[in-house]
Amino acid sequence: MSANDKQHMKISVANPTALGLFGLAMVTFVASSQKLGITTGLSFVIVYAIFLGATAQLIASIFDFLHENIWGATTFGAYAFFWYAVATCWLMKMGVFGKELAAAADVNQLGFAFLGYLIFSVFLTIGAMEVNKVIFADMVVICVLLAALSLNAFGIAAHTTHMIGAMAEMVTAIISFYAAAAVVLNTHFGKPFLPMGKPFGIFK
Repeated sequence: MSANDKQHMKISVANPTALGLFGLAMVTFVASSQKLGITTGLSFVIVYAIFLGATAQLIASIFDFLHENIWGATTFGAYAFFWYAVATCWLMKMGVFGKELAAAADVNQLGFAFLGYLIFSVFLTIGAMEVNKVIFADMVVICVLLAALSLNAFGIAAHTTHMIGAMAEMVTAIISFYAAAAVVLNTHFGKPFLPMGKPFGIFK
């Protein structure tokens, strides 16, 4: 073999989508319970934000890159770092990194962060139209959630946007649980055990 020859090795891995969806489902399920007033405080929410919302989705992202799935890898990766950032903001607000950082926090910066993720999620939602209808529905609700979070952070109709965000987050959890189950069981049984809905077929 000459020095100019290139050898490519493809690593075969299982579909990581269910893990990423489960991570999303768990963190939004726990976080929405706090927003809805069912539970109180963020101490335990932070744990699920770091390990499920962030780390599980990051693992799914890495393996989706190996699958050459640019949409899935980008989506899971971006949302993983979203939850790492949110968990860090919560820790900062609690004074874990010192009183000075907590006192200097400007919630409007969170508003811009949520707005940035909303912009990002809109074009992901367009891409989701060619994934399946369940994932598309999940993305639409996530866009509603991010819009509500952004408006709430900017102090716009605070009570209303808080409740819209809380409900959207719970719906995100429910859809994500279903989607995770569908990916696992459909793959495991080798047939559509739980329907996901065909892609819209508009762009492909």
